[in-house]
Amino acid sequence: MGCFTFVKLMMVLFNSLIFLGGLTLLAMGIWVTVDGGSFLKLLGPFSGQGMQFVNVGFFCIAIGGVLVLLGLLGCLGAKKESNCLLLMFFSIVLIIFIAELAAGVVALAYSSFAEGILRAWATPALKSDYGSEPVVTKMWNTTMTELKCCGFTNYTDFVGSKFEKENGGNVPPTCCSTNSTTCSTAEAERSAVKGCFEPILKTLKEQANIVGGIAAGIGVLEIAAMILSMYLYCHLDNRVK
Repeated sequence: MGCFTFVKLMMVLFNSLIFLGGLTLLAMGIWVTVDGGSFLKLLGPFSGQGMQFVNVGFFCIAIGGVLVLLGLLGCLGAKKESNCLLLMFFSIVLIIFIAELAAGVVALAYSSFAEGILRAWATPALKSDYGSEPVVTKMWNTTMTELKCCGFTNYTDFVGSKFEKENGGNVPPTCCSTNSTTCSTAEAERSAVKGCFEPILKTLKEQANIVGGIAAGIGVLEIAAMILSMYLYCHLDNRVK
């Protein structure tokens, strides 16, 4: 098997996987869009909040459509030895690669604002929604229990909150070092349980490293795909000449 034949075979196999993955995402996106009710049941109690921020159906359709298009261009370009399709494949992957680089630069530039973004979201939620909104309450209870922390900054996040007013001046039990079911602000001050900001930020940084590693892997695959497609393009161009 010659080098050209091997590269051609790899292009077909690689893009077949991309095509199948795109079809899967496309089918999921159509399912969510057409029959969103049954899909939301799978997501449980967090589905209502999540769908306010991300339209999962249209997101899957968009990504799936791009992957299907890429897979088709790569497969057909390699199989039919079409310079036009190979060049289109290379151009689309290059645009995606540049967009990912730009997104990475923007993410790094704004990472220093993480504390402000978290605080702008967390503190108002604790003041107005904790204790009354089941999703927010469950999320914060789980966070404070697992991370052994209290509020976002500390117990003061609950001072003057709706929860404190409805519970006779008490704050959540996790804000006290004792195992009592009630926790007054005075006891919380003596306990000095740390806030959840540092543990949350640490977790986010750990997850960001994982996402960064995955993004780097995808970037390597995209570079490899561009090299293979350009190799086939140049080889076919030289053959024509």
